[in-house]
Amino acid sequence: MASSSFLTICSSSSTSSSSYYNNYSSTIPKLPFSVHPFESCSVSLPKPPFDSRIHAKFDKFEGTDSLPDVSSPSLQPTLIQQDQQEEEDNQDDSCLPSDLEGAVRQSSEASAAFVSSGGMRAIVELLIPQLQFLDDEGAQGELWELSRIFVDTLIQETGCERVKAIFPDAGAAALLKYRWDDAAFSFASLSDRKPVEKEDEIVVMILPDYQMLEYVERIASDLSGEPPRPLIMWNPRLISEDVGVGFNVRKLRRYFLRSFTTVYSMKPLPTGAVFRCYPG
Repeated sequence: MASSSFLTICSSSSTSSSSYYNNYSSTIPKLPFSVHPFESCSVSLPKPPFDSRIHAKFDKFEGTDSLPDVSSPSLQPTLIQQDQQEEEDNQDDSCLPSDLEGAVRQSSEASAAFVSSGGMRAIVELLIPQLQFLDDEGAQGELWELSRIFVDTLIQETGCERVKAIFPDAGAAALLKYRWDDAAFSFASLSDRKPVEKEDEIVVMILPDYQMLEYVERIASDLSGEPPRPLIMWNPRLISEDVGVGFNVRKLRRYFLRSFTTVYSMKPLPTGAVFRCYPG
């Protein structure tokens, strides 16, 4: 007998502001390898309230023995319920991107909506395989290209041109600045003496890791001055399993990461994904 079950879990919460953080258990090795500021720009995106929605989807299939007689009157209500459930499942699937590039664009749109609503500190998490193979030059190259899609989309969605992308080290920043000579954003690295200028209006940190945590916190502090400016961390790796759960990690979780809102999170699963997207 064949049976299949599909479970969709949707939970939503409505609050004026939310903070989320994730613990990262893997390290990011030292990478071998740094958009223009604007005086004013109008962001005309809507300002919806913040709702978080988590979708967890699972499919389960078992062996087949025999098929029921669908013409039986006793089965008609069951079949109608199954059709209604499938229709609801398809509607839930519509919010999920069809590919990785689509997920990156969707995460940038969520970030733009958050910034336009007055949000200052955001985290974007795309738990993709490339993050586990940062030693590999090919995986690094794919991540850099995805990060450009994110920043370019952010500029398009907000209408702001004075955006700065901060990369993990000076080598990466210099290499990408050379390759992307047509980029509409400016470049910097976490180790630069002055990575953020007063003209920068939106700052995006690309793959900041725990080894550069001091620089990350310093930049975040500078951006919280007057006037405050938005900071988006794209796939941060600020907690290492090698460090353990000591005082510094607890302090990081309690004081620093709590000040950020996870505006986008996607964790692929074999039969679905755990998904959160601002505003809901």
